[in-house]
Amino acid sequence: MKKIIITLLILITFIINISLPLPIAQESNNLPSSFSWRNINGVDYTTPMKDQSPAPTCEAYALCAALETIIQYETGELFQPDLSETHLYFYAGGTYEQGGVNVHDAADYLVEHGVPDEGCYPDPHRPFDYPYTSVEGWENRTVKITEWGWVPHDQESIKEALITYGPLTICIYVYDDMYDYNGGIYQRSTDEIVGGHLVALMGYNDTTQSWLVKNSWGSQWGDDGWFHMGYDPEMFIDGCYGGDTGIIYVDGVYGNYKPEVPKITIQQPMIFHSYIFNFEFPQIVRGIPGIQKAAPRIIGPIDITVTAENTEKIEFYVDDELKITDESAPFEWKATLPKGLHTIELIAYDADGDISKDIVDVFVIL
Repeated sequence: MKKIIITLLILITFIINISLPLPIAQESNNLPSSFSWRNINGVDYTTPMKDQSPAPTCEAYALCAALETIIQYETGELFQPDLSETHLYFYAGGTYEQGGVNVHDAADYLVEHGVPDEGCYPDPHRPFDYPYTSVEGWENRTVKITEWGWVPHDQESIKEALITYGPLTICIYVYDDMYDYNGGIYQRSTDEIVGGHLVALMGYNDTTQSWLVKNSWGSQWGDDGWFHMGYDPEMFIDGCYGGDTGIIYVDGVYGNYKPEVPKITIQQPMIFHSYIFNFEFPQIVRGIPGIQKAAPRIIGPIDITVTAENTEKIEFYVDDELKITDESAPFEWKATLPKGLHTIELIAYDADGDISKDIVDVFVIL
């Protein structure tokens, strides 16, 4: 009888042990040695690189980069959704003066209100606060989440969350040598911290001992805007914005992924470029007091050109004054502007009267 009881106890203990879920640390052997949202069975679900400069809007850029990738993965369509980081930043309470937006507030805003497409609130790349609102009806063009949360700092938890939830928003230290990174595995060579930054974590590789990170400093920085960050725990900011950790996941993404509205992007003039009688060059005459570094420099007449979809007409404004209305593709305007700083704003209309915008500040030298 005693042997039977002992046998039963052993059997029950065995059943309980195999029924309980394994802790993440014990499941780590099941994680792949590498993973990337740029290569899921040969498909790259990430969206094109963006440039937040010169505004401190990294929180919004990182969150939107994660959302855009999740949207493409969930739909199975590579249609390059473009969400409005500037809307998320300012509407969630961010300002240029305070130097950021609380990432908790931005994530909560995604739950309560969501973020619309870029055409509702395009980024003017200004190094100052300014009055601006999203287009009327933006509430019907949003992508939302049902929840968000923190991920522990240990490698296995980060890897599992990256695979389970999608790209993560991570808060990292910026060391002095990070600005000079141009490829390879980034291993900081200094202890000098010059600031903090939020970026989108897109993958990992155990062979190279590195994380794959999407930055928001444009494609001219790093490896076409990307960087491989070595497995260095000192890179992560613990308790970012007072939170549990500096790593955020989002879950339950839903909403109007593909709003039936016009799409418009100003192709010329482009930020961080200069134009001399319509010929394009890298940015010249930098460091002009009072003129944002992103604003294109212009000498002589310039063709304002765009790419547009689902568009019936485009209105061209300069400093809030309507200059022309073009009702046929390819939608362009040869502009001759007076010297000084100007704001060029384009408003696109579809057949139903829905609108989208794009905007660029320019500095005319001659």
